[in-house]
Amino acid sequence: MKKSLTIIAVCALAHVMPAVADDARYEHHKGLPAETLQQAVANFSDYNHRLEAILAGAIDDNAMHDIHELTYTLENALEKINEEFAELAETLEELHQASERMDGDGVKKHGRAYLDVAREVVK
Repeated sequence: MKKSLTIIAVCALAHVMPAVADDARYEHHKGLPAETLQQAVANFSDYNHRLEAILAGAIDDNAMHDIHELTYTLENALEKINEEFAELAETLEELHQASERMDGDGVKKHGRAYLDVAREVVK
């Protein structure tokens, strides 16, 4: 019985060790924050340009490290953009419904709110 438990423990460790080794191999970064949509869009644009420049060259260990690091900032930016755009879709729907009801005040209110956010992405 003791021998069986030892074999099971060794097998379990064999499955866990590669994951631990992967975590030890990569230093995890937080990336730049994306507190606002404007900040997220700026980081998204800047770091996409950086990624493009790296991909244009040879993909060596340094390039892999740089890509690994910059993806954290891209993830933060994309998360904020997705959050803001989910809200923007709701605002657009409110604008749409106000136009269906011929609600001029609602159209102005929701239209302005929509454009305030949309203009942070597209000028």
